[in-house]
Amino acid sequence: MEERRNQIVELINQKGNISFTQLKEAFPNVSEMTLRSDLKALDQEGRIVRIHGGAKSVDVVVGTDDLLGRRSGRNQEEKRLIAKKAVELIGNNRTIYLDSGSTTTALARSMKDEPCLIVTNSLSCAMELARLEKPKVVFPGGVFNRYSMSMCGAQSIRSIQMINFDIMFLGVTSYSTECGFTCGIEEEACLKQEAMKRAERVVVLMDSSKIGFRHPFTICGLEDVDVIISDGKLPVGFQKECRLAGVEIF
Repeated sequence: MEERRNQIVELINQKGNISFTQLKEAFPNVSEMTLRSDLKALDQEGRIVRIHGGAKSVDVVVGTDDLLGRRSGRNQEEKRLIAKKAVELIGNNRTIYLDSGSTTTALARSMKDEPCLIVTNSLSCAMELARLEKPKVVFPGGVFNRYSMSMCGAQSIRSIQMINFDIMFLGVTSYSTECGFTCGIEEEACLKQEAMKRAERVVVLMDSSKIGFRHPFTICGLEDVDVIISDGKLPVGFQKECRLAGVEIF
């Protein structure tokens, strides 16, 4: 039962939302009554949200790709690998924008104690950076998102409009060919876009599990970024898209 319910949660998280008919097709050997009981139990546990005729991912409801604490527990080895690669792109005395997210938090945890200016809207990143003495860390104001543990909104955008970044490490929720890089909150997408405008180099930190999905708000297209750092498991089709767009892959 637990394995089946985990599979249901994974399916709903992948699709964003699912109808009961789709759920029955995915589990043809499970009775309707059992599936309805599964949805009810998962809703009570806060792992999905039941709606009329189906269910939604917590992602879609709260506007982010799940609670940061839950995300941090997923694909940990992939995130460590991505962070290790990303650290090598950082030199001394750089001005860096560090976006919010579990992968950027892994990068913050791996950063060396070297002189630089780091601007981050992520509370979890700022907490990881607190162990360092040499960098200057700037945490912009704004509206606090308790799910992603980050700031966003008009005040956050104003806070970075006079800063020019050498490099931006961008966190994304998903990528699809049709929609580009996406996330679940409009205000977060706007803040990411503003930081991208002010960055000389935009580096996306993204594990391969995010390819082929989309969320409500587009951040940018593939042509708007310079580098993608991933876990070495990117689909061949996506790698071809990157080559055509002139995007480096690490």
